[in-house]
Amino acid sequence: MGKQMTEMLKGTLEGIVLALLAEQPAYGYEITTRLREHGFTDTAEGTVYALLVRIEQKKLVDVEKVPSEKGPPRKGRQELAEFWTTWDFLRTHIERLNTNTTNTPNEEN
Repeated sequence: MGKQMTEMLKGTLEGIVLALLAEQPAYGYEITTRLREHGFTDTAEGTVYALLVRIEQKKLVDVEKVPSEKGPPRKGRQELAEFWTTWDFLRTHIERLNTNTTNTPNEEN
C-alpha cells in the first residue's frame, strides 16, 4: 500500500471500524479479518487493537468480556453517522475536483 493510501486510511479507519461494529459486535482479530475481507488487506492487528482502545476511551463502543448482541452504543452510532456524513461530503467534493481536473484541457508550458 502506498504512503498516500496509508495516510488516507489513518483518517478513516475509525469510521470504517465503527461501521463494521454496527453490523455486528466483534473482537480485534475478527475486525481485522473483516477489514481484510473488505479489501483492507494491509491493516495490521496492532493498528486495530490500538484503534479499539482509542474508541473505547472515547466511549464510542461498549467493551464486554462476554459475547453480546449489542453493537456500538448510541454515542458510537452518532459518531458513525457523522463519519458517513463527512465521507459523503468529502467524496462529493473530491469527485467534483476530479471531474473538473479531468475535463480541463492540459496546458502546455
